[in-house]
Order: sequence, then structure tokens, then C-alpha cells
Amino acid sequence: MTFSDIFKSSFLENVTAVTVLDMVIAMGLAFAVGLFIFLIYKKTYSGVMYSASFGVTLVALTMITTLVILAVTSNVVLSLGMVGALSIVRFRTAIKEPLDIAFLFWAIAAGIVLAAGLIPLAVFGSVFIGIILLIFVNKKDNTHPYIVVIRCDGHDSEVKALDSLKGNAKKYVVKSKTAMKNSVELNVEVRLKCDNTDFINEIAELDGVESAVLVSFNGEYMG
Repeated sequence: MTFSDIFKSSFLENVTAVTVLDMVIAMGLAFAVGLFIFLIYKKTYSGVMYSASFGVTLVALTMITTLVILAVTSNVVLSLGMVGALSIVRFRTAIKEPLDIAFLFWAIAAGIVLAAGLIPLAVFGSVFIGIILLIFVNKKDNTHPYIVVIRCDGHDSEVKALDSLKGNAKKYVVKSKTAMKNSVELNVEVRLKCDNTDFINEIAELDGVESAVLVSFNGEYMG
């Protein structure tokens, strides 16, 4: 073994496995696609508390995935080691919104496709997915659902209250009914015909009705 053989290493040979131009193009496109995914996430978010850090994570995840796949495609031996290394990684962060899972897979898939050199598929696929999400996620019904809680003293007053509610609601569904001695409590999910909520005062003034409460309902509503 000569002195020069000591410095010969497969590690140094891998330096030129991916050209600088390929790295710049791949990482630049990964940033652009990741930023697009972040903007779609911000535009379509409908949860309670918006997390800016999750949006930044989508950008970083797209770029990191591109970086990893570039390394894997340049060396078969490295790809086997990478699979083993990533198999021991465990993520413990809970996903609060079901749609967040779709954004995570979107970012990962975009990074993989970009690193594989399928740039048109990554760009047009991301644009198509973004348009679909904008259409379906932001599609909301104009009528806002409410929950009406009615307390009355018996069957007759219950019928009167529901008849009055029926005349002011486009649709109503009794979600729960609690019957006690000389008392009945109803939880009714309603869609109003208009934004006027004065009908709740009329229900409260009916004979036998002890109270009537109108509460805004922010959950998912099946029309």
C-alpha cells in the first residue's frame, strides 16, 4: 500500500455523484413546491388553533425528503443503509387535524418525485392537488348549524316547542332527549332559514317551557 492509497476512499468518490447544478435545481424546486404546499395549507386551514410551525415543517419536509432521495439515488449501498437508519426513527407528535396527514404525505411525495427527476409530475401534480383542496375544503354551506337546548315540563309543551322550531328552521334533528319527573330536556340540531334568532324568545315564552338556549355549532354537519 502506497501513501496515496491511504487517501483513496469511496467517500471521496461520492462527492461528484450528484452535480452541483442538480443539487441547486432540486433543492430550489423543493423549496418552491414546499412553499406552495404551505400556502395551500394556510388557505385551507379550518381548525381551532393555526400552527405556523407546522406550515414551516411542510416546507422543510419537502426539502429534506428531496435531499435524502438525491443521496439514495446516487448510491445503492447508501440506500440500504438509509432504509435501516430511517426504520428506527419514531415520531411521537400527535396529528390534531385529519387533513394534516394529507399535507404531510403530499410534502413527502413531492420531495421524492422531485429528487427522482420527474419535475413536471411534481409541479403539475402539486398544482392539481392544491386546486382540488381549495375547491373542496373551502366549500361550506351558507346556512350555519346551531344547537337548541329546550327545557319543558312535559309532552304537550315539548310538542309546542318543536312545532315552533319547525316553523323557523330549514331542517332540524333531535340529537338527544332527557326525560325526568315533570321535566324534559331536548338537544336539537337545526339549520335556520335566516339569520334572525328571535324565534328562540318565542319558544321560551311558550306555556310549559322553562328555558330555551341557542348555541352555535362548529362541528361537522352532514346535510
